[in-house]
Amino acid sequence: MKNELQTESLRQLLLAQKVQLIDRLKQASGGADSRAEGAAQFAPAEQSHAQNMTERDAAFAMQEHEIEALESLEMALQKIARGEYGLCQACGTEIPITRLLAFPAALRCIACQTNAEQTSGPGASLR
Repeated sequence: MKNELQTESLRQLLLAQKVQLIDRLKQASGGADSRAEGAAQFAPAEQSHAQNMTERDAAFAMQEHEIEALESLEMALQKIARGEYGLCQACGTEIPITRLLAFPAALRCIACQTNAEQTSGPGASLR
């Protein structure tokens, strides 16, 4: 069981990561409020249409990944508020503090995360 000091330290870590992620999202969008505004920056006349599309798609994919990470951070902060933080969502065991320090938004213990990646990750059908 994590003590109050550990939980508060992890909450502060999650909040710091959230601020950093929001800053990265703002920088990546260049202050744009929408995808259309953000896409406009990838249209210099000297680049080919295909090159513009590739850069735009890569930027959108990165943005989607960061939005998912932000949602994970929010979920972890909500779990702290409810007193449910640090329990594996798959098996219910306590996630070790070392894992939470390395990845504070972890939803699963290492064994359950490994299993989830093997059954649904890339190449899962090859196993």
